[in-house]
Amino acid sequence: MALSPFFVFPHETHMNELDALVDSARVAFAQAATPADLENAKAQYIGKSGRITELMKGMATLSVEEKKTRGAAINLAKQAIEAALAERRQALADAELQAQLKAEALDVTLPGRQRGQGGLHPVSLTLERIEAIFGSQGFEVAEGPEIESDWFNFTALNTPEDHPARSMHDTFYVEGGSAKAPNLLRTHTSPMQIRHAVQHVKRHRAALDAGLPMPEIRVIAPGRTYRVDSDATHSPMFHQCEGLWIGENVSFKDLKVVFTDFCRTFFESDDLVLRFRPSFFPFTEPSAEIDIQFQSGPLAGRWLEVAGSGQVHPNVVRNMGLDPERYIGFAFGMGPDRLTMLRYGVNDLRLFFDGDIRFLSQFR
Repeated sequence: MALSPFFVFPHETHMNELDALVDSARVAFAQAATPADLENAKAQYIGKSGRITELMKGMATLSVEEKKTRGAAINLAKQAIEAALAERRQALADAELQAQLKAEALDVTLPGRQRGQGGLHPVSLTLERIEAIFGSQGFEVAEGPEIESDWFNFTALNTPEDHPARSMHDTFYVEGGSAKAPNLLRTHTSPMQIRHAVQHVKRHRAALDAGLPMPEIRVIAPGRTYRVDSDATHSPMFHQCEGLWIGENVSFKDLKVVFTDFCRTFFESDDLVLRFRPSFFPFTEPSAEIDIQFQSGPLAGRWLEVAGSGQVHPNVVRNMGLDPERYIGFAFGMGPDRLTMLRYGVNDLRLFFDGDIRFLSQFR
């Protein structure tokens, strides 16, 4: 940037001096390879002790008219230097940006890097399958707390205080509650049967008090449960799915039909036989273990235990707020982890919880 051709210096020497100063600044700025070098060059010309500042100080001895003329010329030179400085700053910034873009350049013609495809855990697949099958039979799905009270986990389910399940060797007790009513990690999802039934009865209390029939309770309760147990077929944390059907005329025949249909649908096989073995559970009477037998395949001919079941005990029906003389039904409980093992041919339950991606990726 040259000085204005319309400005006439009173002395040709002054004009040549300022032109030379501007040219010198341009050369110094052009030689600056980094922003730091450029700032150092700037200080030599328009810094506090720079050449332009010294020229301004030198006007102290000039007359008023000379100061006006000389000051205008110096300002023009300063503006030219500042313009050269800004231009060089922009050039350095552009060069730095281009270098960065070159270093970080992407070849957009290459195929993108895709993330590995994930999938649901095999037990989650089983739980979804269970919910879908029972949902098609009219069962609701109930969820509830994993930290449970003694009342819902034991007492309401007709489990006496001296029952082995209440021992600290079998149950994880946690802080909270009281000595008579401690809190614990639920040992089964049966407490949700009580919770759901109590809420159901509350919603229909007016009809019950009026002697009208109550809509049936038909619910499953899948979820995590906890017991002090660990081996190839047991885990301290495992999954359970409880089922409950309460009405005025629900029998063992209904249990057999419902569970037979579930097993054959779940395993996609009509070539499957069920067996009900007499057993004992505090919350059902009479009670039965449910075994299945495949008629073909690698498990053919073997009886495999898959669930416990029974007619809901009258005391449990009372704890739901219902009259056991009028309302009756059945309950069952099964382990989705075991069903997953049978469905996929896995022989060690611990594989489901080791987090080995090589194992889990097979179920995508």
